[in-house]
Amino acid sequence: MLKMKTFVFFIYKCIGFALQRTVFFAIFVGVFIQNLRKSTHLYMRSWATIAAMLGVFTAAFGGQPWKLRLHQPEEKIDFCLDLYEESIEVPGLEAFGPMNGYLGGNIYGVWYVVGFDIKDDKQATITIANDLGSEDQKLTLTQTSDSTYQLKFLGYNAVKRAQGKKLVKIPSELKMTTKK
Repeated sequence: MLKMKTFVFFIYKCIGFALQRTVFFAIFVGVFIQNLRKSTHLYMRSWATIAAMLGVFTAAFGGQPWKLRLHQPEEKIDFCLDLYEESIEVPGLEAFGPMNGYLGGNIYGVWYVVGFDIKDDKQATITIANDLGSEDQKLTLTQTSDSTYQLKFLGYNAVKRAQGKKLVKIPSELKMTTKK
């Protein structure tokens, strides 16, 4: 019985905060313990079931805070991100395959993600480069509410937009919202 308690505690810690408050998790652990007490034959099936269920619950409730589509309506700028895998096709750079994201819209060229450092679920530092590869720019992206993010360019702001016949800098801080 000690092994069972240790196993349940391990599952509880692995699933973390996102699942510890769900009804599904409580029902799942209860059913697992009841089946295990009934028969040792169900023991092996229960292990397979628990592994499958943990994957489903983690995917459904764990969330991926750095898989986003952000929009800045005043400047008409979009920021598509997936910091978990290279899954985003960058417009104009399809030949390079999927990447982690890009900054585009009403700016000069397309800036694609070349590096990142996830600090936590609320803040990440991202490095982007222009489509020519001649300039790069570091920025921080901080979640301020459920659907609002603050984008701040670090150092010299190299991202510009065309205004008439001139290139002008965009603001060094942008308030972005999630795009459906």
